[in-house]
Amino acid sequence: MTTIGLIGLGAMGSGMARSLRRAGHALRVFDVRPEAAAAFASEGGTACASPAALAAGCDVVVSVVVNAAQTEAVLFGPDGAASVMPRGSVFVMCSTVDPNWSIALEARLAELGVLYLDAPISGGAAKAASGEMTMMTAGTPAAYAKCGDLLDAMAAKVYRLGDKAGAGSKVKIINQLLAGVHIAAAAEAMALGLREGVEAKALYEVITNSAGNSWMFENRMAHVLAADYTPLSAVDIFVKDLGLVLDTARASKFPLPLASTAHQMFMQASTAGFAREDDSAVIKIFPGIELPKKA
Repeated sequence: MTTIGLIGLGAMGSGMARSLRRAGHALRVFDVRPEAAAAFASEGGTACASPAALAAGCDVVVSVVVNAAQTEAVLFGPDGAASVMPRGSVFVMCSTVDPNWSIALEARLAELGVLYLDAPISGGAAKAASGEMTMMTAGTPAAYAKCGDLLDAMAAKVYRLGDKAGAGSKVKIINQLLAGVHIAAAAEAMALGLREGVEAKALYEVITNSAGNSWMFENRMAHVLAADYTPLSAVDIFVKDLGLVLDTARASKFPLPLASTAHQMFMQASTAGFAREDDSAVIKIFPGIELPKKA
């Protein structure tokens, strides 16, 4: 089996690592929290002390960190992976980033003889853990050939969107436009219901069985009903991701009125002190409402 390294054992990365382990791949892991890597390795796999230590023995390195800056550090920082990755190995980048940055990264790695797959992910922690998430990928045929069956081990749907980097990241930020707007709209609708005195559980039941429902309303407003703002995806993730959406559109002077408004809502929630709470905490920006409390 292919020897795979996975960097980043957060909510998504840990599930992806478990899926790869279930598929029988020899797996090496690294996380900035050594205890997280050690805990994973205790059930199978090898914990590594740095990205370089991980990458030196791998055919494929999968990076599941938060953003472009962290990916840069993984590859080119102290003890970075890029300088030791074998020629012909593949770097699979699963973060949400500026598509132009992803295009440039493919060229930088090509100079080192390393193949690249632009492969953002979606679906949430539960689907990552069960191997049922979605991957939006783009890369050369050689990169796909080297990855073998590991993409299918991690995801139920692997979309091949182009033969060079960029298309995967473009589709992902469009997905994030919709996700961010849907969360903001769901929060606004629930807030209006609370303001008007509608019982929150009854409103949730009706909407989730009516035409106004969305996946984000059903998923995120359940967090609000439970008064559980544990961050599966934090407010600041959408500050970042909707910012990327707007940056992309600004470059071609393309108007995005709904995305702009949603971005401002997440910015307001972040500066109000909810940056690291679940993204459903955007509902906390609405005045004059009493949110559900924990039972």
